[in-house]
Amino acid sequence: MSIITNKKAFHDYFIEERFEAGLVLEGWEVKAIRAGRANIKESYVVIRDGEIFIFGMHITPLAEASTHIKPDPIRTRKLLLHAKEISKLIGKVERAGYTLMPLDLHFEKGRIKVEIGLAKGKKLHDKREAEKSRDWEREKARLMRVNN
Repeated sequence: MSIITNKKAFHDYFIEERFEAGLVLEGWEVKAIRAGRANIKESYVVIRDGEIFIFGMHITPLAEASTHIKPDPIRTRKLLLHAKEISKLIGKVERAGYTLMPLDLHFEKGRIKVEIGLAKGKKLHDKREAEKSRDWEREKARLMRVNN
């Protein structure tokens, strides 16, 4: 069940591979995400010291959050992946010039997961070409509907 999708990532990047990672969250963050108060549009994924972190993911705290904690809406959060997957990602990002983008935030068996994609940047002409093909598919579907 998807919570948030990063449509901007699909517009700006070619997604080569997808990985599902767990998130290290605090209690108030889980409550806020369940209430739909998260944003991953401006976030990105970085590899540091063999670990993977997500930067810029904004989680707006609920007003009912505890008074004894000071919520930080854009703190750096650690992603949980298997060591084999992390080493594969390190190789691709450092050698092949790929980047890691968060694509989707969703529930899996009651836990909140983030889907990250191994992405390569699109040039302006690639974006235009993708838009033309989307428009043509839409027009083709409309013509088929009218003819039937």
